[in-house]
Amino acid sequence: MARFSKALTLLGTLVVLTQWPMPAAAQDKFTLRFNHVLGPREPYHAGFLKWAERVDKRTNGRLKIEVFHSAQLGVEEDIVEQIRQGANNGQNTDSARLGNYIPAIAVMNGPYFAETLEDVAKLAKAPTVQKWDQELAEKHGLKIACFNWVQGYRHFFTNKPVRTPDDLKGQRIRTPPAPIWQESVRALGAAPVAMAFGDMYPGLQQRAIDGVELVYNNIPGPRFYEVLKYVSETGHIMLINFQVVSAKWFNTLPGDLQAALVEECQAAGSETSQQILASEQAVKADLVKRGMTVVDKVDLAAFRKAGEEAYRKLNIIEAKQALHREIGK
Repeated sequence: MARFSKALTLLGTLVVLTQWPMPAAAQDKFTLRFNHVLGPREPYHAGFLKWAERVDKRTNGRLKIEVFHSAQLGVEEDIVEQIRQGANNGQNTDSARLGNYIPAIAVMNGPYFAETLEDVAKLAKAPTVQKWDQELAEKHGLKIACFNWVQGYRHFFTNKPVRTPDDLKGQRIRTPPAPIWQESVRALGAAPVAMAFGDMYPGLQQRAIDGVELVYNNIPGPRFYEVLKYVSETGHIMLINFQVVSAKWFNTLPGDLQAALVEECQAAGSETSQQILASEQAVKADLVKRGMTVVDKVDLAAFRKAGEEAYRKLNIIEAKQALHREIGK
């Protein structure tokens, strides 16, 4: 009887223990698997690692960000769809691709839309952008952690000198598949070719494409200087990147983890963007040493004028004008 009584007492103790709430630290540990298409030597990769380190430290390990370079988790479009379904993935993307969900948001990656880091900072407070932010989360499952990561100014890297839009006629220029990229390159005079980032080097070798439009920091890592001769500094797009996660996943995070994710993303983005723009001249000088030629007398006025056609073609010129009014541009 005594043994039976002890057993009941022990059983009751176990029941109480299992019903007692577990410590919060044991419950809310989260992991974000963050994917980007760039190589491990790119400034962005170092920036993402810094973001991950700061979030880990600020949350005492409750929120971990695992960074995957070179599209190790998969191609960008596939990852974005997984994010929309609620996966704990993140992706470095841009408004051009987000334009597949809200067409007008693509203006932010249009020709000569934003031209300074100050322009980008003002966009975050623009009412139109805030409305798009909410719509992406509520209707499309995409939560923007931040979008102040600026990869630099996109130029044309080719094997023939390019000084005017006419010089691009007949040239097949690689660009991402989103409509604003395609129409921008077409408006600026070239024939756009959709191709994954990792396929560009062999594409240039095999002459499937004649050139690319990228930022300076994209060139050294993949050794594009081996298959390209000229850079024409058109600066036709200031490349604003968005860091997106699943809205469904984000909403499962406690408030302090949400704040850490967003605020540290913004801080790392601001620092990385400034470092990239400051380093462009050094990268340019290195490419010249490696045999590339910087084309002189590029007609920027002609490229600016030509670029307007992309906005008209996609029927987003009003969105561009509205945003420019909101940021005082």
